[in-house]
Amino acid sequence: MLGFLVRLLPFWVREPLLIVVGSVFGVRIMYLAVRDQDWTPAAIGAVFLVFTAVRVHGVVRAWRARRGAGAAAVAQGALATDAAAPIQAPAQASTSAQAPVPVQAAAPAVAAQPQPAVQQGTAVQQQGPVQTHVPVEAPAPASTQKPAAEKEPNAWGQAAAAIGVFALIAGVLWAGPRLLPSEDTTPRSVSCPEAGKEELPKAFRDTPRAVTGDELCKLLNSPALAQLLGTPTEKATAASATNNTAPLTDGKVAQPEAEVTFDTYTVNVTATYNHLSVAQYVKLMKYGSEQDVRTLKVLDRRPAVLSSDHTMKISIDLGGSASGGPVEQGPLARTLTVALDRGDGGGYYDITVWSQSGLLPDDSALLKIAEKVLPAIPDRPAR
Repeated sequence: MLGFLVRLLPFWVREPLLIVVGSVFGVRIMYLAVRDQDWTPAAIGAVFLVFTAVRVHGVVRAWRARRGAGAAAVAQGALATDAAAPIQAPAQASTSAQAPVPVQAAAPAVAAQPQPAVQQGTAVQQQGPVQTHVPVEAPAPASTQKPAAEKEPNAWGQAAAAIGVFALIAGVLWAGPRLLPSEDTTPRSVSCPEAGKEELPKAFRDTPRAVTGDELCKLLNSPALAQLLGTPTEKATAASATNNTAPLTDGKVAQPEAEVTFDTYTVNVTATYNHLSVAQYVKLMKYGSEQDVRTLKVLDRRPAVLSSDHTMKISIDLGGSASGGPVEQGPLARTLTVALDRGDGGGYYDITVWSQSGLLPDDSALLKIAEKVLPAIPDRPAR
């Protein structure tokens, strides 16, 4: 449909429009191909430029034909005007060239004889002293003189010049980002959900300086998070926060949580405000299924422990069925547990990372996330 509408346009509108569109698309695609080092778009851009060069050649030929037709029409009009004008200039020149004839007294009287009619281009004779008049030739009309032929420019040369201009523009576009100062291209994370007007559970009010899930999300959802995970080109696809309480505590232990999801990894940060110390937690790990347990000190000598465990996979049927699928074992997750304070008086932060593929980042990524997020959380007062 679009091609049909383009063909309905006049020639001098359609062709310049196609030239502009072809040149813009060709230069842009060539620039992207050079920047991304991909030769498939380069071939497409070359096709656009060749298409544009052919259009330029066609417009040049049409312009030359139109200009030649106009010049021929002007020349024919001048010749017709010269042919229609009365040819009287030579006769007038011949008559005006005669001089007065002297009269001789001794000459016998001669009867007057009729004079022939004066014709253009013939000699005029009179009795008495014979005078001969030479016909005067009119100069050739200036319009019949052929001017020297002008050398017209080469159409293919103009097309090559057009391609050269396009190549120059492509070079400027390619070199511009490298010569000009680059803008900050750090990927931005998605926004955390706005804090609702819901009242916090009583456990948060009873816990001094307890952080909320919204605050954890804002601290975790940083543009540098993807860089810390070793995937700097990824952007966060989801961010969430909750203000829950710890299970099996009858709602008496505050446990805020925040989670940020990327294409490769998912990061979860949880704060648990109970009386369980990290040292006690490490002892409980001996009875659990945690793997690769390693204790260490982080953030001003706070006790910490690294462990691995499988996540749970829960299937929920949204088709109207009352029951969902069974709980299954999910991918392996790596968790860094850090005490709320250096004295390890109870309570801890959990920083957990996992991926659907089962791949895990280095432990250094968890340590960097802890150094980035946890110092901004208010310390729990000593008891």
